[in-house]
Amino acid sequence: MPEASKRPPRLHVDGAILGYKRALRTQNNNVSLIKIKGVDSKQDAEFYLGKKVAFITKGKTADKYGNKFRVNWGKVCRAHGSNGVVRCRFRRNLPPQAIGGKVRVMLYPSRV
Repeated sequence: MPEASKRPPRLHVDGAILGYKRALRTQNNNVSLIKIKGVDSKQDAEFYLGKKVAFITKGKTADKYGNKFRVNWGKVCRAHGSNGVVRCRFRRNLPPQAIGGKVRVMLYPSRV
């Protein structure tokens, strides 16, 4: 395979937004629950603690660099339960329309 056609390594894992951290009658909008693909236990989720999370949306108008994509950055705080769901805090709280949507869980910063 020639060098020019090699793709760079993928530095993220896909995740799904499940909703907000909540109790029976109250909902905590500044903590979002994310299910990471391929993570099915609390021990697997420990690897992702501290990793950055990107919620990417597309706007109508471009910014001064010609980019139409908007990114809301967050961070994995801790595990949520024993099924591999994690809690994330974002710089701006995720909108309710984002529930069921996708995020990218970046494989950096490294804790090794």
